[in-house]
Amino acid sequence: MDVFFIMKKWLLAFTALLLTVGLAACSKTVATTSGGKVTESDYYDSMKKTSSGKQILQQMILEKVLEKQYGNKVSDKKVNAQYKTYAKQYGSSFASILSQNSMTKSSFKKQIRSTLLLREAVKDNTKISESQLKKQWKSYEPKTTVAHILVAKENTAKDIIKRLQKGESFSSLAKKYSTDTATKNNGGKLSAFDNTDTSLDSTFKKAAFALKQGEYTTTPVKTSYGYHVIKVLKKPAKGTMNEHKNELKNQIIDDKMNNDSSALQAVISKVLKKGNVSIKDSDLKDVLSSYLSSSSSSN
Repeated sequence: MDVFFIMKKWLLAFTALLLTVGLAACSKTVATTSGGKVTESDYYDSMKKTSSGKQILQQMILEKVLEKQYGNKVSDKKVNAQYKTYAKQYGSSFASILSQNSMTKSSFKKQIRSTLLLREAVKDNTKISESQLKKQWKSYEPKTTVAHILVAKENTAKDIIKRLQKGESFSSLAKKYSTDTATKNNGGKLSAFDNTDTSLDSTFKKAAFALKQGEYTTTPVKTSYGYHVIKVLKKPAKGTMNEHKNELKNQIIDDKMNNDSSALQAVISKVLKKGNVSIKDSDLKDVLSSYLSSSSSSN
């Protein structure tokens, strides 16, 4: 799953159309043609009638009120740290992925900030019960680091397992046989993941979490990519629920951000109502009606 599309889902259509839309009508010329000129007021009058234009206005308003209410909780340090995390995750392909998503370093950092502000709002407007924590604890797995060898045929995977059982190096076998070009030269090592990871196949994760540190799968693990041999490189002890309460709360908040659209809309409604938004253009007076009329609970 692409991180960039996840983040876009959290927002209200933060699109590449966010260019030079002005909220006050004016006569500055945007473009000239042989048939006449296009002014900012022409452009504005046209844009405000489109669904994309209304979505942009919703986003701009939301960003203003979020910044006012939660801006002091999202530092540049947090934004830069998350940016570096994504940059590290995607490595040499990061620049091209930004380009494919019509983003620059600056616009991506702006999107990260918007997401973190919205997350603070969700956190502030969500009460987490003990029963919710217990439910989350049942599926909790600590950050686990594994290496894998991916091959196309099951018999090849079985042969690799036999060679591991004879004492051959997992790293050497990964470099020689794995078809995962992104990891094979690093011994098949993947970035650490926990129970909330959505980028890996569920069958792969289940097999990995079932292993102890230092163990590898003794039967091939089949996914849509082929057959995997998995070895756990690092797996911290799970510990107790009380030791991980903050982490569990964060997982619950992240789940709301990703998967609970009704809760997210309720939070946005509260934020907008608190922001005392007043729409001055009569043609756009109902642009926030779907949010301001929300009466659902975010808890």
